[in-house]
Amino acid sequence: MAAAAGSTIPSHIKGWVYSEYGKASDVLKLDLNVPIPELKEDRVLIKVIAAALNPVDSKRRRGYFKSTDNIPAVPGYDVAGVVVKVGSQVKNFKEGDEVYGDINEKSVDFPKKVGSLAEYTAAEERVLALKPKNLSFVEAASLPLAIETAYEGLERAGLSAGQSILVIGGAGGVGTQVIQLAKHVFGASKIAATSSTGKLDLLKSLGADLPIDYTKVKYEDLSEKFDVVYDAVGEADKAVKAVKEGGQVLTIATRHPPPPVVAFSITSTGTVLEKLRPYLESGKVKPVIDPKGPFPFSQAVEAFSYLDSHRATGKVVIHPIP
Repeated sequence: MAAAAGSTIPSHIKGWVYSEYGKASDVLKLDLNVPIPELKEDRVLIKVIAAALNPVDSKRRRGYFKSTDNIPAVPGYDVAGVVVKVGSQVKNFKEGDEVYGDINEKSVDFPKKVGSLAEYTAAEERVLALKPKNLSFVEAASLPLAIETAYEGLERAGLSAGQSILVIGGAGGVGTQVIQLAKHVFGASKIAATSSTGKLDLLKSLGADLPIDYTKVKYEDLSEKFDVVYDAVGEADKAVKAVKEGGQVLTIATRHPPPPVVAFSITSTGTVLEKLRPYLESGKVKPVIDPKGPFPFSQAVEAFSYLDSHRATGKVVIHPIP
């Protein structure tokens, strides 16, 4: 793949574009003539090999962030690919480097017009990291936004060794990483996590001590309470009933949660990816990719429709990208 660094860089590229807000099937179109993103002095130009979809992509496309969005736009936050050109102030990367990251430093604050669902994208070097050598491009693309959100949330909640945690939405892109990081990085003594019946074995394999089938059990009514509750699906009103007195509850899916729930969104940084590299390279923390994928580039609309069905396990990935 690194050979891509020596190839000719085109002025226009293929990319999936939306010019109005709505469902993917209505507004997302393949454009064969997208201007290649401008290479600013602190950015690197990446030949995209794989990209992953996130709920924030769908929310953006539906117009949730109109005040800070700029359409027409190419969606896509997560990227894995090869550096083909670097800006004059870039110090940590060179042509031919295999990198990955979440290209939007602030997820809803003026996201880039040319995201990762294109042949090339550009990003500041501070949001990128070198791809772990043991991971494929598909595996690497699945990680950045989810694993950074998981890590920053656990850090913000102050989870420490010996504490217990409940992960609401344990089989999703973020939840699968929260379970693993809580166990291997933060040293949680007990991890509970919710999912549907068919995904309970996955939760166990990731390190959950108490998998909870939300179709049969109301976690908010359990007698056992938890030091930290991490809500990844938008159930802040229930989450507050599952936390110990003095514990921490945070959500990534409720914009204005009731006190004491804290809502947060991440600041993308390659520093977190570098910090977690040893756990990824050792295999203690693993990517979780939905078995229906990866979806080919030509099926981006179908991939978004699947993501929006809320049935995905782990991450939905697009690969190969032309």
